[in-house]
Amino acid sequence: MSVKLKKILAVLVIAVLVFGWFVTLFGIGDQSKDDAIKSVKDALKYGLDINGGVYVVMEAQTDKTGDQLKELMDQTRAVIDNRVNQMGVAEASVTIEGTNRIRVEMPGVENADEAIQAIGKTAKLYFVLADNSIVLDGSNVKDAQIATDGGHYKILLEFDSEGAALFEEGTRKAVNGEVTSTIDGMSNNEIAIVLDNEIVVHPEVREVISGGNCEMTGNYSKEEATMTAALIRGGALPVELVEVQSSVQTATIGAHALDKSIVAGAIGLAIVFLLMIIFYGMLGFVADIALLLYVIMFLWSMVAFNVVLTLPGIAALILSIGMAVDANVIIFARIKEEICAGKSIRVAVDAGFKNALSTVLDAQITTLIAAVVLYEVGTTSVKGFALTLMIGIIISIFTAVVITQLFISLLANSPKFAKNKYFGVNEDGTPKQMLNKTFSFIKHRKIFYIVSVSIIVIGLLWSVIFGMNYGIDFTGGTTIQVDLGKQVAIEDVEKTLKDYELDPQIIYAGEGNTQVVIKTIKSLDNAGRNKVINTLEQAYGITEDDVLASEQFGPSVGDELKVNALKAIIIASIGMLIYIIFRFKSWKYGFSAVAGVVHDVLIVIAFYAIFGFTVNNPFIAAILTLVGYSINDTIVIFDRIRENKALHTRDNSEVNIDRSINQTLNRTIMTSLTTLVVMVPLCIMVSSSIREFIIPLMVGVIVGCCSSIFICSPLYYDLCKKDEGSKYLKSTAKKAKTK
Repeated sequence: MSVKLKKILAVLVIAVLVFGWFVTLFGIGDQSKDDAIKSVKDALKYGLDINGGVYVVMEAQTDKTGDQLKELMDQTRAVIDNRVNQMGVAEASVTIEGTNRIRVEMPGVENADEAIQAIGKTAKLYFVLADNSIVLDGSNVKDAQIATDGGHYKILLEFDSEGAALFEEGTRKAVNGEVTSTIDGMSNNEIAIVLDNEIVVHPEVREVISGGNCEMTGNYSKEEATMTAALIRGGALPVELVEVQSSVQTATIGAHALDKSIVAGAIGLAIVFLLMIIFYGMLGFVADIALLLYVIMFLWSMVAFNVVLTLPGIAALILSIGMAVDANVIIFARIKEEICAGKSIRVAVDAGFKNALSTVLDAQITTLIAAVVLYEVGTTSVKGFALTLMIGIIISIFTAVVITQLFISLLANSPKFAKNKYFGVNEDGTPKQMLNKTFSFIKHRKIFYIVSVSIIVIGLLWSVIFGMNYGIDFTGGTTIQVDLGKQVAIEDVEKTLKDYELDPQIIYAGEGNTQVVIKTIKSLDNAGRNKVINTLEQAYGITEDDVLASEQFGPSVGDELKVNALKAIIIASIGMLIYIIFRFKSWKYGFSAVAGVVHDVLIVIAFYAIFGFTVNNPFIAAILTLVGYSINDTIVIFDRIRENKALHTRDNSEVNIDRSINQTLNRTIMTSLTTLVVMVPLCIMVSSSIREFIIPLMVGVIVGCCSSIFICSPLYYDLCKKDEGSKYLKSTAKKAKTK
């Protein structure tokens, strides 16, 4: 590609960058109109933890397996999807989770009790006379709509031909006095609509109704009429469903966290930009341009693919920004090495990109493998985290390999900037870097082994003796968060709830400690939570609007989380092992890398055991992300070891491995630093739900950085040392024979 064409492309990239950021922040046109191009904040879809709403996970009570279970769950999902759509909930989603569960998300729903009850009705729909004799069932109902009835609403029913005849006969019996009521609360001339053995309505029959159409009046409100019509239209579920997990979130907490996340992300991004310029000068400035493009491409990709952004997804976005720096740092390090080797700037840039490409791809692909496994095995919130991470990895490869290369090649062809000082190299040909000293890592490897094993053993013993601090998503239980309007003593709240025998853990939240979070290992369904909430409302004069969140997990959910987490780690490890063996042509690299992953997971578990952090669903997501991040760092070092072994054939493994670690040490520190930097503001400023993701990730970044240097590389050395010893013995024996 000619320099002129590169300049044109660079100008276009800058123009797109400026225009893209303008649209991202402000949109185009009147934002209140539908035809306007919305700002990215308005264009994105947000999860329930940001927008508020209800989700419920229901488990099918069936012994069916395989294809029969799949068919049953597909039918169940279709019926519930129809019910939710009939309720008029915008952007609701109904998905099959696992093999025998249905997850329903309803953004913006305020009356959670009615919504959950409506979607979970399981029995068949019947029209019943007052003597409990069945007139017809829901299969005979073609449609049910609402219409205005003066200042109220009425329900319009339409039956099929069979249903029309049956309904006409039933109304004739009711009107002619042929029925004697056996149902409490029903008159002789009424017909009840029964769903799940509960009477939905029991309107009076005033005349014989023929023709297949009728209307039900009764001073219904719009909400009552809509809900009743939806239940009649929805029909029957093919299987009984039991609520195993549910959550009600107000938009207040999520919106507040979103605003804080934006500020925290901006602070973290600004610090990363500054660090890149400080340590890499003009190269760092180019990386900042690529990162700015990365962010807007990432955000608009989320919009284009209709990805729902959740609070964990925001954490993944900001984490991926830190990881995106890694590809640039690898490239910059290789360019500096080529310059220090005596090559011209232009040749060094071409050689640096060529040599760095395989390392960048290997490192990112192994992380991508972990993200894919996380997406396939994880629950819905974890899937959002994983999908966000996958998008970030793919875009980071593009911006680093294409955009960064475009601008750096222009610098290399510029008489003004094609100088050592602009490429991180001193005038004497030595590289500018944080650490100029070399270390002997392999010689002290046994110390590293002892320290790591000691931490793991202490952590595991601690977990056995004192137990892990499992969250309710593992143990099963309930969480309710309410705003009492003032600080109330925790002892008083405990007394208020003592009749429920919850044995709760109650903590303060919010500014001024006006909010309380009530946690109990007792699993309360929606009805049970409503009783507790009603008691709090009566005791402290609060309303439904003051109930900020309520959540319930059944014990089976926690068991499944543990199994899925273990399954994900095993599958991800096998996938990465196969990829590494394929790329590096040696099982020793793969074994050492996977051993490092296992080491990192055990260290983080030990950390959680010793310091008592809560082990919950975000912890699982963070552990699985750590699997990908940890191996990313290891792959970069292993790639350099492989290269040095080919270049320095006369040096033994200890020399080559120490050389490789020292050559990549500045990159390892820089990448870990930038990743931590973007997470620290998020951890400090945002809600506890994001903090639960960030803390294990921060620990994982530090542990992953250390393990690639102090565990994986020494372990690879020990595996190679045996082969070198065998080769030495064979060589000695051969020489002895020749003598």
